[in-house]
Amino acid sequence: MTNITFEYPVWFAIFCVSAGLLYAGILYYKDNRFHEKGKWLNWALATARFLSVTLIALLLLSPLLKSIKTETRKPVVVLAQDQSESVGNELKGDTTTYQKSFEALRNRLAEKYDVKEYAFGDEVREGVDFKYDDKVSNLSSILNEVYDIYSNQNLGAIVLATDGIYNEGNNPIYSGSKLNVPIYTVALGDTTPKRDVVLRRVFHNKIAYLGDKFGIQVDVTAQNSLGTNTVLSVSKIEKGGRVRKLQDFPIGIKDENFFFTQEIILSAEQSGVQQYRLQVAAIQGEVTTVNNVQDIFVDVLDARQKILLIANAPHPDLAAIRQTVSKNKNYEVKIAFLDNFRENIADFNFAILHQIPSVSKDVTSLLRQLDARKMPRLHIVGNQTNLAVLNKSQSVLTINGNSRNTNEVQTFVADNFNLFTIDDRLKQELKKFPPVIAPFGDFKASIKAQVLLYQKIGTVETEYPLLAFGEENDIKVGVFAAEGIWKWRLFDYLQNQNHDIFDELMSKSIQYLTLKEDKRKFRVSINKNVFNENERIYFDAELYNQSYELINEEDVSLKITNEDSRDFPFTMNKTENAYTLDAGLFPVGNYTFTGGVNSNGKKLTYNGKFSIRPIQLEGFATTANHGLLKLMSQKYDGAMVYQDNLMALADSIEAKNTIKPVIYSANQTRSIINLKWIFFLILFLLSIEWFFRRFFGAY
Repeated sequence: MTNITFEYPVWFAIFCVSAGLLYAGILYYKDNRFHEKGKWLNWALATARFLSVTLIALLLLSPLLKSIKTETRKPVVVLAQDQSESVGNELKGDTTTYQKSFEALRNRLAEKYDVKEYAFGDEVREGVDFKYDDKVSNLSSILNEVYDIYSNQNLGAIVLATDGIYNEGNNPIYSGSKLNVPIYTVALGDTTPKRDVVLRRVFHNKIAYLGDKFGIQVDVTAQNSLGTNTVLSVSKIEKGGRVRKLQDFPIGIKDENFFFTQEIILSAEQSGVQQYRLQVAAIQGEVTTVNNVQDIFVDVLDARQKILLIANAPHPDLAAIRQTVSKNKNYEVKIAFLDNFRENIADFNFAILHQIPSVSKDVTSLLRQLDARKMPRLHIVGNQTNLAVLNKSQSVLTINGNSRNTNEVQTFVADNFNLFTIDDRLKQELKKFPPVIAPFGDFKASIKAQVLLYQKIGTVETEYPLLAFGEENDIKVGVFAAEGIWKWRLFDYLQNQNHDIFDELMSKSIQYLTLKEDKRKFRVSINKNVFNENERIYFDAELYNQSYELINEEDVSLKITNEDSRDFPFTMNKTENAYTLDAGLFPVGNYTFTGGVNSNGKKLTYNGKFSIRPIQLEGFATTANHGLLKLMSQKYDGAMVYQDNLMALADSIEAKNTIKPVIYSANQTRSIINLKWIFFLILFLLSIEWFFRRFFGAY
């Protein structure tokens, strides 16, 4: 339906017609130049002028063309096919027959409905290719995707073709509640329990430290295997793919539904990403052995910081420090005394100097060794500290006084400290800690130092530093200007039944001092070392100039090498001021990578490694879960059919009265002045009038 309206009163059209008549009358009423050609010519020219003037005048009234458009949209029916490996294993050689049945169902439904096809497994994607190579089954993902796309459209029904097995995502029964449409299911696979031994789960730490022992918990299940025996073996996959067996554990299966747990302790003997294989020996008549094997990857770090705690003499502070620091597996603490000091400084990464420099012993050689190796350190001052030598050996904190004369001081946290974060609870608790013993004198921090703790003497909060940090000649130095911190640790436990406050203060201080800044001008980073085989590998890179400003003018190359020494070369993409690369998917195995760039005439490189582990989730469940599919269909007013009866699904959907086309109507308003044919009509009328007047000599 279409009608015309005006922005002005419609009776204004009388003036438009009058203007056309007046214009044509004045021009042609008494014009005798065309009488010899006949009166018809005068009438024709007058009519053309009347129409053109009237139309132009009418356009000044801003006429609008209003129309109502109607559109009938078919209901949308979503066909979703599970393309996980578990479905493919059950279909086996019958995939072609099933594909033809699926396509016949699609064609039948397409006669009445708008059919949308999706595949799901690892991810949801449009179209179905019937490859069945997805490593994961996620039934809730397809329901969430359909809701996101079609919740505001005429969605009629959803058809899920699956075996009912899911190993990722939420329970699909609850995911479909927000759709409010019938859900039909096509039951694939076999629900008959089969003889099968499954290495069900493996629990392990992803990170271990070189030289440590780490545990692995293995869960084994078995169905229909009563009276059989198997062996759980643990092996290490070494370079070149060589398998070295580590341990064996015999298992006797004593129930039809058997469950067994084994705790395994292994040693971290080599640094880097280590691959271990857990395998259950196959039994006679087992349906599949795919789920008998799992590979795990453990990143063994050789990043343990070795801390040397050097003391002038035995002191309770030493035990408090060692107990706190040893809680962190990143740290290994060794206590040594000046009287019989024989340690090799080169074997350590960090030094804690308790009342050193000493008033009774010469430590010049020790301090020189620490400086030569640029070793970060923490000084703890006490009544045996030689303050004059201490002031010369570092510039973070200067103490002018006599260590023999002391003050009992409490502490409070500085407001402007920003080297690391201190939470509010720690700030409040430290104020309650008992006094420690500090030298009596004048304390002054250097301009470049940052003070974490100040001294509180009695009730007076002073500006004397108690704990300060600084850096000179690329050596990080901390100074704690008192002894007796063992009392803090005991008080913390007395108040809170734990040592969390004291441990946080010590661990954060040591972590800051031991942290080495990466000053390399070229770095390549990867977000983790171990990836699943269905995960894409992303790299980032940064390049710095002489002023340590990010630049990306040069091209960065990246080469990935597999265990067979095959190279995969890439050129990284430039971002605003850095580099990035989506390297895609890689097969299972261990890889190294080398990034390279030419900067200021120098070749800069960065090396790293990562591993790809297999996903074996699809092998854990070999029995289809048709009960889940039936429950879904019943709950959401659908129906379940088997794969050999697909066309019955079309009949069921067509019989549903609620799945109907929807008629949409929309009002459309356009200004007539925008219609091109109006312009050409007026142009034609004026042109034809001009032509005849010209032809008959009127101009």
